[in-house]
Amino acid sequence: MSMLARLRRFWLDVHLWAGVGLLVPFVILGVTGSLLVWHDPLEKAFEPQRYAVSAGPALPLATHLTNARAAVGETFVVTALRPASEAGEPVVAQARAKGRPAEGRRPETRSVWLDPASGRVLDTANPRASAFGVMHVLHGSLMIPDIGRKVVGWMGWAMLASSLTGLWLWQPRNGALLKALRWKRGPRTTFNLHHFTGFWLAIPLAVLSLTGVYISFPQSARAVLGTFVALPAEEQRGGGRGPNPFGGPPPLARTNLTIDQAADAALGAAPGAMLVAINLPTGGRGDAAPSWRVQVRRAGAETPVNVQVSDETGEARVQGERGPPNPATQVARLMRRIHDGVDMGLPWQIIIFLGGWAPAVLGYTGIWMWLRRRAARRAVRRRIGAAEAGAAAASQAAE
Repeated sequence: MSMLARLRRFWLDVHLWAGVGLLVPFVILGVTGSLLVWHDPLEKAFEPQRYAVSAGPALPLATHLTNARAAVGETFVVTALRPASEAGEPVVAQARAKGRPAEGRRPETRSVWLDPASGRVLDTANPRASAFGVMHVLHGSLMIPDIGRKVVGWMGWAMLASSLTGLWLWQPRNGALLKALRWKRGPRTTFNLHHFTGFWLAIPLAVLSLTGVYISFPQSARAVLGTFVALPAEEQRGGGRGPNPFGGPPPLARTNLTIDQAADAALGAAPGAMLVAINLPTGGRGDAAPSWRVQVRRAGAETPVNVQVSDETGEARVQGERGPPNPATQVARLMRRIHDGVDMGLPWQIIIFLGGWAPAVLGYTGIWMWLRRRAARRAVRRRIGAAEAGAAAASQAAE
């Protein structure tokens, strides 16, 4: 056997056993990712009550805050409010359970959808228990506690290896590349479907796998990026602590500013911007004074700007406008956009959707081809064995 044949056999084994051994998580990650691309339109289709808004000018934010608090009851506390971004969209309030959650667990949460014009509560639900919430958890961690995100990252490496080895194995050994691009490359539908789907979706699947790895291992990704470009010291260390995944301190029971006053102060500090979301002030950490954290979006801007509004003085300070984003932030945003399809246009979103179903199609056809090949080999061995037995019997009869 030549070196090229042995190499091909090795990569075929890698491709085969990666596909067979990891088929179930591959399919889960792919299908959930493909459906999450259409999260907003699918939610509108399956949860129409959340978007049954009425016409008219929007009520003050304080009215929505009061109604959201009444909807979640005494056991939850409202932490943030997101105004309607455009006509036909609801106001959405976020709340979490009071008190500290159990060790290592996230607090229970609620989302409240409200009619901007009337303040009527349209729906209240646990976002993590909904169909889309479950899909988000499956896609992000496979519902594995603590290490789930890392497991998904290693699944991404395996999917990347499977995609690249499949692309290499797809190449015809006779060099007829144009003929190999056709649908009817072989006599069987499963064979043609496997090779046709594998070729056209291998590269998008590899891109989605690589971006998923970047998202799952952000600190390692920043360390690799730091070998090519200069990063600020905090980025080399991993970008700081980031938000507390368990919720942090609860919002203040009483505030000096109303939510509308805080929003007006933030918009005054960023003229011409649109309100995106507002987080209620908490008890703060250390000597930090309680502040409202407001997100606004300037016209034509790609990402929101954070404005911190002091609850004591009403002073608003725009954050994150000291200059252009550093390379690590730009790359992280690009990776997230490519992986999620956000603001990437309909063609790429369709490619992500198809790429998400590719593991299921390739896994089924690949296993079917493997089983047929094994059955064919067993049949050949049986025929050879029968022929050898017949020859031996004839030899004995002749003697």
